[in-house]
Amino acid sequence: MWYLLAALFIGIIVGLNVPWTIPAIIARYLAVALLAGVDTSLGGLRASLEGDFDIVIFVTGFLGNTVLAAAFVYIGDVLGIELYLAAVVALGVRIFNNLGLIRRHYLKEWMGEKSTTPANGEG
Repeated sequence: MWYLLAALFIGIIVGLNVPWTIPAIIARYLAVALLAGVDTSLGGLRASLEGDFDIVIFVTGFLGNTVLAAAFVYIGDVLGIELYLAAVVALGVRIFNNLGLIRRHYLKEWMGEKSTTPANGEG
């Protein structure tokens, strides 16, 4: 576990100290693709917590969602409309939904997995 944290720390340090810029022409493509990747990663974490994770579904979903999101941006550019906003909203909703489910899972685990059914069996 410590090597993961060390790799994260080293990556952050290197990323902050290496001068790089993203060309404006691909910034929207990269932003939407990044959101799609975050959405898929959080969906994979949620599936793992629920015991329903499948690596094939995760990889194909990651690649498919990223390519599809970038394609939406491209189609919007060709048509002259800002179609990427629809992808940003949809992915944002999914990200917050997954975060809510992950948070709920950990809160239930931390609080002791209480049943939502009343003791008398009604409800």
